[in-house]
Amino acid sequence: MTATARRARKSLGQHFLVDRGIRNRIVAAAEMAATDAVLEIGPGRGFLTTALAERAHVVAVEMDEALALDLRARLGGPNLRIIHADARDVPIESLVEDGAHYKLVANLPYYAASPIVRRFLEAPHKPDLMVVMVQREVAQTMTARPGGMGILSVAVQLYGNPKVVCHVPPRAFRPAPKVWSSVVRIAVYDKPAVAFESPEGFFDVVRAGFSAPRKQLKNSLANGLDAPPGQAEAALEAAGITPTRRAQTLALDEWSRLYEAWGAMERPG
Repeated sequence: MTATARRARKSLGQHFLVDRGIRNRIVAAAEMAATDAVLEIGPGRGFLTTALAERAHVVAVEMDEALALDLRARLGGPNLRIIHADARDVPIESLVEDGAHYKLVANLPYYAASPIVRRFLEAPHKPDLMVVMVQREVAQTMTARPGGMGILSVAVQLYGNPKVVCHVPPRAFRPAPKVWSSVVRIAVYDKPAVAFESPEGFFDVVRAGFSAPRKQLKNSLANGLDAPPGQAEAALEAAGITPTRRAQTLALDEWSRLYEAWGAMERPG
């Protein structure tokens, strides 16, 4: 049985896009030129890959070895390079020339979508643009505004401007998943939306704030940072944030102020 004929592997979260209209929406959102370098994550059976390689230079990263071998045998060509690897840990410099501009396009497996998106947004060598297919609820979190924010909302919007291109019904895939998907276009910033000395330190504060999202910030922050409640409340007040608010209501600039206020409190003297 060939790779194109065999069944999708549930263990790899494989749902192959078959809808030409959705494929056209993805290609249009990527705004490709002939000179563009495109990194495709999860080409699967090559349905989207073919359309991308007709318009730009494509490096496609496929985790399934049988699919990668099949793609090399069937597609090939000067505009396409197939790599068998896991996009969650493959060295980015092995995929894209150091310092080169590139765009990332992907139909991401649901279980790996957030780690892959965050990895490439947080990498020193970021794409200029990302167009990704994710579960609809993940797309809603990526694009959420204050009041419905989550850690992923902060992580994505810190590095780029996400917009939903379209929602995708289960029938657009083979096999059909049980949930809807969405295509999200992320215009990546040249530098983060807010300044910080340490991304690790910034996200330590964000994770602490969301450690108990139903609790008031003064409590979740204290628990997440293992600090006395009074110290957490003082940091919030120094940042101009009402201590009784909840993490999902904070905008990026408020997280930035809180990070600065907490860092100032931690410094000796």
